[in-house]
Amino acid sequence: MTPIGRIALIGNSLPRRCGIATFTTDLQSALSNSPTSPVTSIVAMTDRGQAYDYPGAVALQIEDDVIESYVRAAAFLNAGRFDVACLQHEFGIFGGEAGSHILELLSRLTMPVVTTLHTVLAKPTAAQHAVMDRIVEMSAKIIVMANKGRELLRSVYRVPDEKIEVIAHGIPDFPFVEPDAAKARLGFDGRSVILTFGLLSPSKGIEVMIDAMPAILKQRPDAVYVVLGATHPNLVRDQGEAYRASLIARVRDLGVEDHVVFLDRFVDQATLLEFISMCDVYVTPYLNEAQMTSGTLAYSFGLGKPVVSTPYWHARELLADGRGTLVSFGDAPETANAIAQLLTDKPRRQVMRERAYATSRPMTWQRTAERYMAAFANARQGHWLKVIARSAPAPAQTAAAPAMQTDHFLSMCDDTGLLQHAVHSVPDRLHGYCVDDNARALLLACALNAPGEQPLAELLTARFAAFVQHAWNPDTGRFRNFMGYDRTWLEQQGSEDSHGRTLWALGQCVRRDASGSRRRWAAALFDAALPITKSFRSPRASAFTLLGLDAYCAEIPDDRRARDMRRILADRLMLCLESVETPDWIWFEEGLAYDNARLPEALIVTGMATRNRGYIDAGLRSLRWLMIQQTSPMGHFRPVGTAGFGESRQPPCAFDQQPVEATATIAACLKALRAEEDAGWKSEATRAFSWFLGSNDLSVALVDSGTGSCRDGLHPDRANENRGGESAVCYLLGLAEIRQLARVSVNPADSVALRAVRA
Repeated sequence: MTPIGRIALIGNSLPRRCGIATFTTDLQSALSNSPTSPVTSIVAMTDRGQAYDYPGAVALQIEDDVIESYVRAAAFLNAGRFDVACLQHEFGIFGGEAGSHILELLSRLTMPVVTTLHTVLAKPTAAQHAVMDRIVEMSAKIIVMANKGRELLRSVYRVPDEKIEVIAHGIPDFPFVEPDAAKARLGFDGRSVILTFGLLSPSKGIEVMIDAMPAILKQRPDAVYVVLGATHPNLVRDQGEAYRASLIARVRDLGVEDHVVFLDRFVDQATLLEFISMCDVYVTPYLNEAQMTSGTLAYSFGLGKPVVSTPYWHARELLADGRGTLVSFGDAPETANAIAQLLTDKPRRQVMRERAYATSRPMTWQRTAERYMAAFANARQGHWLKVIARSAPAPAQTAAAPAMQTDHFLSMCDDTGLLQHAVHSVPDRLHGYCVDDNARALLLACALNAPGEQPLAELLTARFAAFVQHAWNPDTGRFRNFMGYDRTWLEQQGSEDSHGRTLWALGQCVRRDASGSRRRWAAALFDAALPITKSFRSPRASAFTLLGLDAYCAEIPDDRRARDMRRILADRLMLCLESVETPDWIWFEEGLAYDNARLPEALIVTGMATRNRGYIDAGLRSLRWLMIQQTSPMGHFRPVGTAGFGESRQPPCAFDQQPVEATATIAACLKALRAEEDAGWKSEATRAFSWFLGSNDLSVALVDSGTGSCRDGLHPDRANENRGGESAVCYLLGLAEIRQLARVSVNPADSVALRAVRA
């Protein structure tokens, strides 16, 4: 896919006076300054009877109570070919019951929608719940700014966890400075400054702070409480300045006129940062627990200010673990005591400042924009996967997976092991054997030990194990690969990839083999053959080894060397991805080759085992991209063709298509299903398996389900009639995965572990 080049933000915009307008404008600026320099436009909500001198970034206005205005906006966005639309949602800024007019816009958009929820209600009305359900349904991703939002989306609105992103409220990247210079510039030199800023309204709890001032002054007579901000426009419209006047009267009644300063201004960001810089303590005495997001809190925290706050949801998370001080709602004495303690204890105040500043560095607008861009890319990939799925023809066979037939596979085996090739269905002794195929055969033997399958004969499994043992060359610490039919080795060591695949088979043997003695043999050989992989450079060798380590470490969890190697190899794959990945090439190498899906699969299983979300996210991200590359214009699975191997950053060639790609894709999609619990991955795995059955470019079935034979691939004009050992094993491995699909997709232990990773 091409990079995301055009982004539309739907919400309020400066100079409209409200927190969402500030947020939308700041986010737009941060996104436009991203490394890829996308074009960003704002579709601004304009409230009834108002007019604003919008900046050039505002491409269109919506009159909030005019439904036709929403319809026109949808047409504008579709015609503008925006890659993604980012909705800033708050019930009060859209027209209709519970803000339902916005649905008229969203339902018409052709691009993916990413919605930022500025409020998540724990007890919505029926109308609010219905509107939220529709917004969630039409959004590819839902972004909240606190974990409490994620929790409510799960429990109240039943939003799937994989659809939710938690991205903290952005903050300016401002230096950590002492307050004295700013105090002098603003006329508060020599005072202990307490600050609140934001639009004034009764929910902000300013009365509580005013009531706390006499007690604060007993301990800090130099204290001054600065209330910076205009009265909320809606309050002014309905009541004028009666609320502000009541606060001023309260100050006068308490005799603290010299210690409370009201600055009736809506300031720009530079002025605001100057005021925050000068304060010694910032206070948010809000009266309502259900405050999901506070931009004022985020900004003050991000400038390294000691914060005293009531425990509304956002503050409870942000100020936990000593990063701030929480006081009870509406409790003036407790508030006074907390603030006075900070004002009289400079060392404690300094520690809190430094902790807040250090903790907030990932919240800068630059970092926030990076996370939004990643969410946009993820949403766009998912959007097009769904478009592809809707246009895909029905699989050639979906009612039930075929029976497991191994007749042809058995005919390809002799007393040495599995032969490489066949002429049509007749084993071809000319090309002998390889450890690659015998390792795959050992993997199949382990897979057929699963419930509901008929295990291979013990004698046959022992032959595959014996081939692997004989391939081991202790002088080089490597496995040989190719053997002639006369049982002579054709090399002293095989490729890195064949070594990694053999370790994979040994790891599975440790976990799944029916023989206890053979499990111990596999563990010993795995341990001996593992160290050399530290010097390997092949990404596939790392991936195959990680798949083996996933099984080995599950059975032998105390092997520290194996655990360390797992981390080294996973980090190596992550480095490959990071060094190559761009918005339109989300892959580990400059080109696509063979067994591609094993790379993301390895990261997914390693991330699940180690509870490393970074590995999981990278695996899922790259696999989603790969699935788009492996989808034909008609919607069926099209594996990466061998003709394109080695081409740099080019779309995959259609031919020749080989079974190994379908098998790897099935396995990777089922691991993604475990990681995300998204039924879309089940569909993707089924689509890849259907390639064997005839849902492919030639509409030709590659398998004979009666014997279990599988053609070696698809040419542009025909199927390859040869049916070698690799093709037979790949089909049977894919079939084994599909037959275990119901059992693999519902695993309570995985679900518990993954929820912990996501949290």
